[in-house]
Amino acid sequence: MTASLQRSGASARSGRSDGRIYGRIHNNNNSVMRFTTLLFISFLCACLLAPSVSLASSEKSAVKKESWSFRGIFGHFEKASLRRGYEVYDQVCASCHGLRFLHYRDLEALDYSRAQIAALAARLEVEDGPNDTGELYSRSALPSDRFVSPFANDEAARFANNGALPPDLSLIVTQAGGKGGADFIYALLTGYADPPADFVLAEGLYYNKVFKGHAIAMPPPLFEGMIAYSDGEKASIERMAHDVTQFLAWASDPSLEVRKRMGLRVLIFLAVFFVVAFLYKRRVWARVR
Repeated sequence: MTASLQRSGASARSGRSDGRIYGRIHNNNNSVMRFTTLLFISFLCACLLAPSVSLASSEKSAVKKESWSFRGIFGHFEKASLRRGYEVYDQVCASCHGLRFLHYRDLEALDYSRAQIAALAARLEVEDGPNDTGELYSRSALPSDRFVSPFANDEAARFANNGALPPDLSLIVTQAGGKGGADFIYALLTGYADPPADFVLAEGLYYNKVFKGHAIAMPPPLFEGMIAYSDGEKASIERMAHDVTQFLAWASDPSLEVRKRMGLRVLIFLAVFFVVAFLYKRRVWARVR
């Protein structure tokens, strides 16, 4: 009898102990799930609401934030604007600035056909070789070639531009501050004006509202109606500046749309996985009180 009571007491104590253990495990698991939930929600908020990178320039207060289609988690490039931007680059900017990290074949992303790209590239010549006699020779550019630089070297570029070296535009938007840099490029192109009466401007420089120091060596590149868009759009200064800035943003990050689509798929997968994990946890721990 005594032995039986002792066994019953031990069994009861063991049951209470197991219950406390399960309770602690259950509480710990709830804490982990709450932490995971908060972490996941914070991650989503960071992705959806994160502000664009601000400019690191002391002149950023003069840069107005523009509306760009490629901003945000669902951002994308406007093909029509990209094509117009390429026309501005080709007819205006290419005389001084290169795009050495782009190939002509990359223009397929702008809905140019292969025949059109081949014709665009063939207008320029590149140095190739050596040939069978060991000499270099010139040939028409091919779609597989990089964009041809307007100058043979930096010294030739400086000589043609009064000592100033025109920057390569392949990464200009990224170098100007990522997506915030698009605002700066647009503001720079539209920011030329007559200097204030008390502003001393050195010879050969031009006044610009957003450029550091307000004195820039590049002359105003855009004028009303200076080009004829192939789609009939009116070529105002603001329109050309917007289009060429979008084109340069694409040139700086051609894979942006692919990365954003992949990121969206990852977020959807994580959301579904979180729901499944949460429901599985509820099912496993349902018997524990």
